[in-house]
Amino acid sequence: MQKKFVANLALLLLLNFLIKPFWIFGIDRTVQNMLPLDYGMYFALFNFSLLFNIVLDLGITNFNNRNIAQNNHLLSEYFSGITIFKGLLFIVYLIITLVVGFVLGYDSERFYVLLFLSFNQFLISFVQYLRSNITALQLFRLDSLLSVLDKSLMILFCSLLLWGNFFSFSFTILHFIYAQTLAYLITALIVFAIVWAKSAHFTLKIDIPFLKKIIRQTFPYALLILTMVFYYRIDAVMLDFMLDDGEKEVSIYAQAYRLMDAFNQIGVLFAGLLLPMFAYLIKEKQDLAPLVKLSFSLIFLMAITIAAITFNFSEKIMNLLYHFDTDSSS
Repeated sequence: MQKKFVANLALLLLLNFLIKPFWIFGIDRTVQNMLPLDYGMYFALFNFSLLFNIVLDLGITNFNNRNIAQNNHLLSEYFSGITIFKGLLFIVYLIITLVVGFVLGYDSERFYVLLFLSFNQFLISFVQYLRSNITALQLFRLDSLLSVLDKSLMILFCSLLLWGNFFSFSFTILHFIYAQTLAYLITALIVFAIVWAKSAHFTLKIDIPFLKKIIRQTFPYALLILTMVFYYRIDAVMLDFMLDDGEKEVSIYAQAYRLMDAFNQIGVLFAGLLLPMFAYLIKEKQDLAPLVKLSFSLIFLMAITIAAITFNFSEKIMNLLYHFDTDSSS
């Protein structure tokens, strides 16, 4: 299992290190430098859309991944019910997000942006659920390819908009958001088709007892994630809400936070690979210790290395990446 983990981790990291840095340092950074104030608004609303993100999942993805990894035949039983449930959760999430946005006094422009960002959050959550089925079936190489599909499409769309000279209009933050929405939507359709092919059937039927069972089992996890998301994401929302020049201050804050957020994704990649492996080992009653030790050693070494480099070269990194207020963000 350790050899399997290392081989699949190497492929996963290779693909993500090839694709995602170009998105972060090429596309996203370009938009930040081109539209600093608009990006500040976008970043604040993006973080706001994440505050109630757990409503879209309620721990379903991990529940699904763990159970199907131990019993592959459950895919056919779970797929229809959870897919419909995710759609219902999106309606609840959207109502909560828009109501809270109204209470905070967001204007029509921000509501329009928030609507698309909320839809993006649903698509991201849905793709994560769909991919949990693929990793549960131990199809790690396929999942590695799918993990960079959305960002690859975003790079393509945004590159055409930024540098393609195909369009007469000026690039705005809305074009940046539209490109993300289209990329997420295409990715969701492709991954849905793959999982549908792996499942025996799909029917539009709501199984109330099944949904109650999921909610009972995942509620404690959902509550934990909700508090963690507020802890990590509410700061940008508060800066935007409390300060007169909130968009500018959030833009400065986003410069440094964007890097930390990007590096945190390494841990997410590890978790997505390890959870189905742990579930499989537990089912087979095999020892988890070697895999735990190996994965901890790898991620701890990466974390220490990244922290040391960013701490010692913070000013140089910010000056290299951004054009405005780098002294504050470093």
